[in-house]
Amino acid sequence: MDPFYVSTKSGLPSYLFRLQTEGTCEALVDGRMIPIEAGHLLLFKAGDPYELRIEREDTAADQKIASGDYYLFCKGAWIDAWWKRSTKPTCMRIDLDPRLISLWRQLTLEKRRMEEENVELSGYLLQALCLSLERAATETVSLQGRPFTGTRMKRFIEAHATAAFKIEDVADHVGLSISRAVHLFKEYFGKTMIQYATEVRLSSAVERMHDSSMSLEQIALSCGFGSYPYFHRAFKQRFGTTPKTYRQNMQDA
Repeated sequence: MDPFYVSTKSGLPSYLFRLQTEGTCEALVDGRMIPIEAGHLLLFKAGDPYELRIEREDTAADQKIASGDYYLFCKGAWIDAWWKRSTKPTCMRIDLDPRLISLWRQLTLEKRRMEEENVELSGYLLQALCLSLERAATETVSLQGRPFTGTRMKRFIEAHATAAFKIEDVADHVGLSISRAVHLFKEYFGKTMIQYATEVRLSSAVERMHDSSMSLEQIALSCGFGSYPYFHRAFKQRFGTTPKTYRQNMQDA
């Protein structure tokens, strides 16, 4: 079965970002073809040679490409400056964060609007995507010296803290048993997952107390606390005062 093959040996005309989301392929990285799997991010600048090889799956019905990805061609002064300010490895592995994927999808859809494209919006979306990719790449290496697994658990909790989630969900996200995930998180961060989730929920609650007319009971529930009494106890323990007094002092100030 003939593979799908792309080659631009003379050099790319612009920057190319490609994120593998499912399946596998091979790409030219630092002069040799290497296997690319889900989570691999490829970053190429203008002038770089580019080769991509994807095997086709032979199913009973037909042939299909055994690979899924998001890709983006881009250029401009902002991208030039962003690229030069730090070293950009050609290939790295990042977490497939749904928020990053959503941002990439939104930018892609805006570009497809063609004559209706909002160029200013596309520009800001591109900048947000670049900064998100840069942070994801940094966190892949470590988070304050901690392994990537710890980072992934922490980011999952941050994304789901204001909704109902179980420790099992965090463990499944990083492919560990519940006991192993619990042990590693405490070892990496000196606190339990529930303690960290409570910190995130309290931070969200304080933000909403500043910027919302919601009642304290509504804020408690919207930030992931199962009941107002639980929120009241956690808040007082963290800030040394009740939510009502905190909000009143904030309004007086």
